[in-house]
Amino acid sequence: MYKELVVIKVGTNVMTNKDNRIVRPVLNSLVQQIAELYERDIMTILVSSGSVIAGKEVLGKAKIKDKTQRRQVYSAIGQPRMMRHYYNIFNDYGMKCAQVLPTKRDFNPGVHRDNMINCLEGLLSEGVIPIANEDDAVSVSMSMFSDNDELATLLAQLMRADKLILMTDIDGLYDGHPEKEESKVIDKVEPKEDLEKYIEEGNKQEGEGRGGMGSKLSYAQKAAADNIPSYIVNGKRDNVILDIIEGKNVGTEVSKPE
Repeated sequence: MYKELVVIKVGTNVMTNKDNRIVRPVLNSLVQQIAELYERDIMTILVSSGSVIAGKEVLGKAKIKDKTQRRQVYSAIGQPRMMRHYYNIFNDYGMKCAQVLPTKRDFNPGVHRDNMINCLEGLLSEGVIPIANEDDAVSVSMSMFSDNDELATLLAQLMRADKLILMTDIDGLYDGHPEKEESKVIDKVEPKEDLEKYIEEGNKQEGEGRGGMGSKLSYAQKAAADNIPSYIVNGKRDNVILDIIEGKNVGTEVSKPE
């Protein structure tokens, strides 16, 4: 069995370049670190966005007018493509991965929830890395996760993870605008701290993922309040996952005061 469980969420903005193309070396670096954790008896549940962008790359501009339907179509095309990327890369490291596509009802107490815990526990016990993404093709808007930050947090709580790592494309929570020179990354915040003054939401295009810094912080605070230390870090930074596991000071840590 494993000695520690980590939930890692990688957002679309981490795995794409400025032209919204998926950059395979980023996925490669991510899997390499997960493989390194595996060698240390630390298992990972990976929550990965990217299916909408991956579908968009294949289909190009869709004729569908309805935004929700368009998202479903992109996601349905892109999800197997994302899994193929991951399957091949994990295979290069001698590892196995599996696809898990939860919807929000799977977290309500009852048979769906029990079933999902069973499935995840089974995969982890066999040394298989579960890769989760919301099942966009069947999720209805009333019961959608607000974004994959929420999905990652719910999975961390469900499986009593030891850490939650939310990867984005900036170095963490800044005390000012991230692009201003005088702005600094805030090392540590607490679950109940009011962080409104630090949050500015950016403009996102279709397919770029739904969650901004505000969402990341509020879910990280929820997990931290539930005794799961959470980290908001730059997923494009080398070895950022290993640095967290080794206790180095990277990104913004959200946890209860010691």
